[in-house]
Formats: sequence, structure tokens, C-alpha cells
Amino acid sequence: MPKAPVQKRCRMHKEVSRVCTKPGVKGAKPASGTLPQGLVFNTELGQHVLKNPLVITSMLEKAGLKSTDTVLEVGPGTGNMTSKLLERVKRVVACEIDSRMVAELHKRFLSTPLHSKLDIRLGDVLKADLPTFDVCVANLPYQISSPFVFKLLLHRPMFRCAVLMFQKEFADRLVAKPGDKLYCRLTANTQLLAKVDHLMKVGKNNFRPPPKVESSVVRVEPRNPVPDINFSEWDGLLRIIFVRKNKTLSAGFKQSAVLQTLEKNYNTWCSLQEKKIPEGFSIKEKIQEILIEGNFEKKRARKMDQDDILALLHAFNKEGIHFV
Repeated sequence: MPKAPVQKRCRMHKEVSRVCTKPGVKGAKPASGTLPQGLVFNTELGQHVLKNPLVITSMLEKAGLKSTDTVLEVGPGTGNMTSKLLERVKRVVACEIDSRMVAELHKRFLSTPLHSKLDIRLGDVLKADLPTFDVCVANLPYQISSPFVFKLLLHRPMFRCAVLMFQKEFADRLVAKPGDKLYCRLTANTQLLAKVDHLMKVGKNNFRPPPKVESSVVRVEPRNPVPDINFSEWDGLLRIIFVRKNKTLSAGFKQSAVLQTLEKNYNTWCSLQEKKIPEGFSIKEKIQEILIEGNFEKKRARKMDQDDILALLHAFNKEGIHFV
């Protein structure tokens, strides 16, 4: 992701200012989705700027920041959180997709001593390589929540922690427990790689413009050491068992598409191991044998914890059944 060039003036600002509510009328206020200078927020990019300084301060305190830290911030917007971060840490890498917001950040910090600590990068954070950082603190655009979480957790070198603002329902999925209604593949994947804690709920009125949903802040701390497991295998198994998480595993593994994929993988494994496939071999019968032998056939994904899923994966892998 390239560093954003310093811009003294932005043509886009002039164009956007024309659509500000009643421009030039004495006493007129900007629309709820604009700043006083006429900058319109693009809600399609998830631009809901966190305006409550108490929420920002609380997020930074929960991050346990050090004066020597490099902090990654995604979606800095107009810099409300960025300003507080720069006062506390050594360096802030702010990733922003909207060039108008980049211009606002330069405008806000260019003539201050804090500007030398700020590294602004323009572009899509999901498509760019993440920098080396100690902590991530962000009010994320909600539509990138899931892909960004896994990009973050698979990033190396490992970071210390992340304090992130999400849509409340997404946050609830991250912290769900086996048996909860919201327990899902996202939950199991995230909790394999990290310890996740719910910190606080944040109401709509703490943002400008207010989003349509409630929000929550979570703290994500990567597990160190990293679990000794093939994550692609793990996720491949989860994709199968959580499609129908309330069904028994025995029923879930009888789906024809699942059987075709696993049979193809098994044939590949046998070929690599130079193992002859027995005449009359049935992948369906093989899978049911593994499930029954491990007492898995009556279990349901929504009630299985990490140890249960790891045991299931090991039982399949031991018999040459793989999920990638």
C-alpha cells in the first residue's frame, strides 16, 4: 500500500461542498452525514466516524498502548482516534481507502508536531500487505470485518493485540460459546487463533452519521505459540460441519457434494502414499465408520468446542481423509 502524498488542497472538497445543506445560509447546519466544511461521508464505504471521545479513550486504554508501539489504524476517517493515538505511541500507520479522508488527515496534522509520527497509506487494506506493527486499534468499516479479522490473525510477525469496533451481531459471533445460537464457523476459526473478549457496547449516536445497527468493541489477542495445525484443513472441515450446524455429523457427511470432494481428496492421498484403494471401496461407508468409532456420529457442530473439532479432524486425517 503506497504512502499517501501530502495534499495542500483537494478539488474533491470543492465539489463535495456544493452539496452541503443550504450552503452560505447564515445559521445553516450541515446534514447529519457531513462535516461543517462540507465533506460528505460515504456510508457505502462504511464511513461512520466515531465522535465520542470517551469511547475513543476507553478503546485506547483497553489496548494497553506503550510509548514505543507502532499502531495500525484502519479507516481513520477524519482522525479523531488518530489524534489520540499519536499522543500516546511512537508511530501510527493509518490505512484509508478514500482520498478525501486522506486529504483531511493531512490538513489536520500537517502543521503539528504529530505529523512526523503519522504514516498515511492510501488504498484497500484487504489487498495490501500489512506493515509490521505492535497493536491494531480501529473503527472498522463493517463490510470488511470478516476478511480483515483473518488477514490480521494470519499476519506475521505476530502483533500483541487488537481492539476493534464491529457491528454488534458480528462481535457477538466472535465471542460466542459452543451451544450459543450465534456460535458458527467464524467463532471456531477466530477462537482457534486468538483469545477474544467483549469490551463494551457502543450506541448509534456515538457516530457521525449514525449507522443503522448497534456496535461493540472487542479485544483480540493472538494465541502464542500458534496452534500446531494446518489451518486450511481445519477450515475445510468447518465449512462442511457448520453448513448445517444443528444437524448431526452423520447426516452432514451424507451430502453428495461433500462425499464427492472427500473421495477425490482420498484418491489423491492414496496416490501420494502409493496405497492401493480396496476394491468396492465406499467413501460414504468409510466416513461413517470413522464417525462411529470416535463417537462423533450423534454430535452437532453448534455444540462442539475446539477440542472436539480437533479430535474429529485428527480421526479423519489418520485414515487419509483430508479437507484440502
